[in-house]
Amino acid sequence: MLRWLTGRDARDRERDQALASLDERVWPALLKRHDFLLGLSGQETETLRRHTAWILANKAFHGAHGLRVTPDMRRSIAVQAALPILGLDTSLYRGWTQIVVYPGGFLVPRTDTDEAGVVHEYVQETSGESWEGGPVILSWEDARANTGAQANVVIHEFAHKLDQRAGGADGMPGLRAHRDLDDRRWREVLDETFDDFNDWLDEIEAAIPPDVDPESDEAAQWYAELPLDPYAAQDPAEFFAVSSESFFIDPWAMAAAWPDWYDLLARYYRQDPLRRMEAAGVRRA
Repeated sequence: MLRWLTGRDARDRERDQALASLDERVWPALLKRHDFLLGLSGQETETLRRHTAWILANKAFHGAHGLRVTPDMRRSIAVQAALPILGLDTSLYRGWTQIVVYPGGFLVPRTDTDEAGVVHEYVQETSGESWEGGPVILSWEDARANTGAQANVVIHEFAHKLDQRAGGADGMPGLRAHRDLDDRRWREVLDETFDDFNDWLDEIEAAIPPDVDPESDEAAQWYAELPLDPYAAQDPAEFFAVSSESFFIDPWAMAAAWPDWYDLLARYYRQDPLRRMEAAGVRRA
């Protein structure tokens, strides 16, 4: 019992120290570097500051490939990670401790089985990973503040953590604390929206001329018609994660295409970034 109390006291001290480090000099500058944080109320801003301090106190940051993770880098990652749980409880990020940061994209071994049952092993470069019960791994090149960006690897990977918390990544975060949401309705809207997105993507890919490589920059003009990055078509877990990053940083297209899905995300996260950004005068680029 004494050991548990001593550990809790140490964590409380670390949280208080982290909160004090987010002072009137550091905190406003940190918010300004992330334009998707515009429009937060005074109470929301203070809650975000406290959640950011909790992450700084409870997660251990480690640099990979010789990267030194500076206090400024830690704060930048922590404030982005705190946004999805602004209206939720920090306990949703418990059960793991490590955040590993690479200088840029890193290689991850993959295994896929095709329709014929043949197993294919390969190595893929990625900008983020979230391991169930394990660390979040990020590319600093992709995680650093980027005004006007339409993707956010930190929000993406921490959305996976919320999804995994409910017992496996399947696009269904735990809804126990949400009396206005139920699993059946969530699954129904998720499946309908995911299928619609895949049909949309199929139409886009069929429209790309045969002489244009679908993986090339030249094909980007066709994919730009989609409300979400094509990676969302991988599976429901990736659809939830990609939807979550768009929900927070570029919600216009998704809200217009799938109002029911946007409404579910707003009710789950207990936030409405579209209303918040428009009230702050932010418009889609």
